[in-house]
Formats: sequence, structure tokens, C-alpha cells
Amino acid sequence: MSNDVDNSLNDKEQVNPRRQFLGWSAAIAGLAIAPGVTLFDLAHGRPADEPASSKIRWGMLIDSTKCASGCDDCVSACGKENGFSGMSETDSQWIRKIELKDLRTGNSHSLPMMCQHCENPPCVDVCPTGASFKRADGIVLVDRHICIGCRYCMMACPYKARSFVHQEIENQNPDVPRGKGCVEACTLCVQRIDNDLQPACVEACSSKAMLFGDLNDPNSEISKRIATSATTQVRADLNLNVGIRYQGI
Repeated sequence: MSNDVDNSLNDKEQVNPRRQFLGWSAAIAGLAIAPGVTLFDLAHGRPADEPASSKIRWGMLIDSTKCASGCDDCVSACGKENGFSGMSETDSQWIRKIELKDLRTGNSHSLPMMCQHCENPPCVDVCPTGASFKRADGIVLVDRHICIGCRYCMMACPYKARSFVHQEIENQNPDVPRGKGCVEACTLCVQRIDNDLQPACVEACSSKAMLFGDLNDPNSEISKRIATSATTQVRADLNLNVGIRYQGI
């Protein structure tokens, strides 16, 4: 499966000179604030005595048969929640709509594409500082405090799901720390999840095409749907065991 959206890198963009000393950054990445807790967690107000739990694996199921090609509710909600407009070529876009067409049948599907929150994330494997990491509950994140803007993770991601922040950011959501010279991607609205809320895209989806929940809980609605319906992992051949599943493609 392929998509036509090209998130090509700007070769002229230089790594922020303030982000140096890889060895120092790697040491900070391994700093044990508390078991399972990172600087990113603290930035979102997660109490130090409540680390993310490996008993949970957050995921999402998207039903492409309910996703209309002209609808961008999820994209707009994501931008509003996380503090970007998507109005310029250099703006971040954590979720985008792509169009898939089966050349044999002519059938087409419109579906949201974002970070797939892999169980075995390539972005984490290539990150030299540990800024790209996976929480115990399966959410893949970037810690902007130690991201040096090398963009290795962008090249490693098979879903073209990561963006580079080219400009200074104003009017930020204080619960979503962002910064020039950093790489970022969909966080599943971790700041909302940690406060028992649904991701913004799921809440905004007027067609109810997006279902969020705990993939590890056999009694959750998402687990029941996956167990009883035909679902697909994009690029399943890579054996990444992604947290975002699709129905109807």
C-alpha cells in the first residue's frame, strides 16, 4: 500500500545550533525521574507517582467506510488542540487525509493517516539521543527537551508521519510543548488521555469513524471490534504491530 502525500524534507533547513552535545543529551534521555516517567510526562502534568502502565496499550480503529473524502473534522480538531494551523507549507500536520484507490476495482477510500504508534517503532531505533521514545502504554512521543533536530526519525518512519518545526511557535497550548528545531508527530492527544478524555480527532469525528481504546483489554469496544471484524495494519509486512488499525480497506 502506498500514499501520494510527500512530506519531503527541506534540505536547506539547518539543525538548531543550540541543540548540541549528543552525549549529554543521551544521558539526560536516560534520567530516571521515576519508573516509566519522562520529562514529556511532567510537561503534561502526569503525577510522578502515576507512571504510564504497560497493562494498557492505547490504540485506534478507523472505519474507512464511514470516512467521507471531503471531511476534515479530524485534521481541524488536531490543529486546534495541538496549536498549529496547517495554513503554510512549513506548518506541522500530525494527521492528514489520504485517498486510496484500488486500480483493479476502481474503489476508492479516504482515510486519516498519522503516527501509527508502532510496538517496534523505527523512529525510536534511529534516534541518537533518546528523544523519540515509546511510553509503557504504547504511545510513541518526542521529548523536545532533548531533540536535536537531526530528522533521522523522519527518514525512518514508513508512514511519513513526522513534521519538523521550522519556525518559532506562538500562542502554544501549554499542555502541548513544541519548539523550533524539533521533530514532532501525533501523540494520540496524550495530554487528553492522561486526563481521561478522548483524542481530539476522535471527539470531533462527526461520522463516528474513529474508535479509541485499550487494545490490551479484551472487553474494550475496540478490542471486540478488531476480534469480530476484518481490520488492516498499514504496511503489516514491516512487522511493526501498529496501534492504529483500519477497517474497510
